[in-house]
Amino acid sequence: MLYYYIRILKKLSVLKVWNYFLLLGSFHYSRFFNRAVQKGLPFFISVEPTTSCNLRCPQCPSGLREFSRPRGMLDPSFFNKMLSQLNHRLFGLTFYFQGEPYLNPNFLEMVKVANDQGIYTSTSTNAHYLNKENVRLTVESGLDKITISIDGTSQESYERYRKGGDLEKVIEGTKELIRQKRELRKNHPHIIWQFVVFRSNENEIESIKKLGKELGVNEVKIKTAQIYDFENGHDLIPQNEKYARYSKDHAGNYKIKNNLLNECWRMWQGCVITWDGKVVPCCFDKDAAYRLGDLQAERFEKIWFSPAYNKFRSQVLGDRKSIDICTNCTEGTQVWA
Repeated sequence: MLYYYIRILKKLSVLKVWNYFLLLGSFHYSRFFNRAVQKGLPFFISVEPTTSCNLRCPQCPSGLREFSRPRGMLDPSFFNKMLSQLNHRLFGLTFYFQGEPYLNPNFLEMVKVANDQGIYTSTSTNAHYLNKENVRLTVESGLDKITISIDGTSQESYERYRKGGDLEKVIEGTKELIRQKRELRKNHPHIIWQFVVFRSNENEIESIKKLGKELGVNEVKIKTAQIYDFENGHDLIPQNEKYARYSKDHAGNYKIKNNLLNECWRMWQGCVITWDGKVVPCCFDKDAAYRLGDLQAERFEKIWFSPAYNKFRSQVLGDRKSIDICTNCTEGTQVWA
């Protein structure tokens, strides 16, 4: 774990630290005066390698094949062009939004490009493509962190949500990654097992922690599940409210635990870029309904500091509950254990 934090610190620079404090100052000034001001460039960005996925998870647009926006793959040449506008101040890049990153044949090539420019890199995967070759390329790419979705300790519980998934592949892929890290004498990527809690697997929380420790993953994180139609309850919502994003009111209806304060740090510190260059405010805008710019037509700085972007930030400061993508947001409500 110490090596991981040292690796993070090595990705920092004076300019990146200064930029972070510009963002922090802008955010708190905006909150205090209720007027959106932005002085820094993003510290952390998510970019979408692909919208495609091999699984059919029932609460995911990729799994349901229900996107209202175009589907496709991030092109390396476009990625390089985008990165050249951001690399000097950008600290971190998450190669994930929707879809399974390893389905993009150029995914790890792009990770290597970002890593070579001193940018912290991470991704999230269902681990079905962590074969020997991909694992070797993953380690060699310099990827800093990999989050592996594993929502069960038995095939029965795992596939209740990860439709079409094979738990044994996830475990074997994890083992291969750990083995090759040792063989190549590398301490990266930092491996996280992410366990999303549903009613069907909430009794397996302790067993997933035990299994992760036995295999040697760096961390096991327990995450609450996002449910789209939660108001009237849902059979995916766990019975233990500690692990649910939602609570039942006196009328028997469910509501998100988040009080939705009129503020959001995410609107200042970063954004999401879709595979085709649309800039959207955060990862809850899965269909890119709130498109604030298009990198195919404009430079990033023009979009980031634009009146349209500041208008959206002002709406968050003034009436966040009126923005539909915010109504299922977990900012400040997540349970990590």
